[in-house]
Amino acid sequence: MQETPLIPASPVKANLEKPVVQLIKVHKSFNVGESTEVEVLHGIDMVLNAGEFVAVMGPSGSGKSTLLNLVGLLDRPTQGQLLITGMETTRLDDQALTQLRGRSIGFVFQYHHLIGAFSALENVMLPMVGLQGYPTAAIEARALSLIESVGLTPWRDTPATRLSGGQQQRVAVARALIMQPALLLADEPTGNLDTKSANAVFDLFRRVNREHGTAVLFVTHNPELAHRCDRTIQVIDGLVPA
Repeated sequence: MQETPLIPASPVKANLEKPVVQLIKVHKSFNVGESTEVEVLHGIDMVLNAGEFVAVMGPSGSGKSTLLNLVGLLDRPTQGQLLITGMETTRLDDQALTQLRGRSIGFVFQYHHLIGAFSALENVMLPMVGLQGYPTAAIEARALSLIESVGLTPWRDTPATRLSGGQQQRVAVARALIMQPALLLADEPTGNLDTKSANAVFDLFRRVNREHGTAVLFVTHNPELAHRCDRTIQVIDGLVPA
């Protein structure tokens, strides 16, 4: 049987030469101006192109989560430039950042953050319902297509709390894809899964990446999974060595 595409093919193919993420001399400090001020990122330069699948590795406390929060537009750099899909973000107001984040970035975390009382289908629909303001037949049809593509059609109406860990993470991936983002950010998405489920979730990310040119930034402590990515970025003491 032919595998169902994860999302309908776009009429415009991803430009694999075009950066989806650019960091130029990015610094991040906390408690700025106070005696407890500390700089966590020290002038990061980084480029992630459309179609790339990149692992991010580094010891705990190295700055990986801070870096991911900046790229995900959940926080702002203290200094430097951050461009997402070619747009310089550091001067955008909160509303513009929210719109860009919702349009361009999908998130999958170690803890799936599903709404337990909602079904798998309802969880996948949430981002588009939030944007539209109410559910529509088109949103449901798109969510059903994604549910099918991640192999969860028999569980479409099952509350999230009754799904296995691997199933919950597949729902989270489908939810992240519903807006057809240019970038998927994955923060230890396999960290709580057994080996079989972890491989299945990783393969799902890889399939998204290859079918649609979606850029993937995949934070992991698993060297085997990192080896299967296109390249690895090491974050060490708030720096990305050249």
